[in-house]
Amino acid sequence: MKFGDKVRELRTGKKLTQAELGKLVGVTVRTVAGWENDGRYPQKRELYDKLAAVLEVQAAYLASEEDEFITEAAERFGIKGERDAKVVLSQAAAVFAGGELSDEDRLAFMTEIQQLYLESKDIAAKKFTPKKYRKDKE
Repeated sequence: MKFGDKVRELRTGKKLTQAELGKLVGVTVRTVAGWENDGRYPQKRELYDKLAAVLEVQAAYLASEEDEFITEAAERFGIKGERDAKVVLSQAAAVFAGGELSDEDRLAFMTEIQQLYLESKDIAAKKFTPKKYRKDKE
């Protein structure tokens, strides 16, 4: 089950509207709708904790490893990073279409792909971002 589906199911189970849930966790109704309908994810990890508290579940239930990767990419590289991370995941998943690979090997492959993506984005940011715009200001 995807993040948005989990949020919708838990929210409706608690008889909360999107607006009520948004107010409880400190986001707009548009943000909640984006999670539930558009496949979006929280851009900050602390939102998973707030949602988990309000919906009375573990934060780990809301965030799968792929969700964590997308959230980290969004935090570090913005909306474009989030979009790119989703593309990386879908293309990496396509590698397994019709093939046989154990769950352990699939997880190892996906974890490595995610790590490579984040490292390459960091390298590119250092290489191509002018020093005056860098956060780390070497």
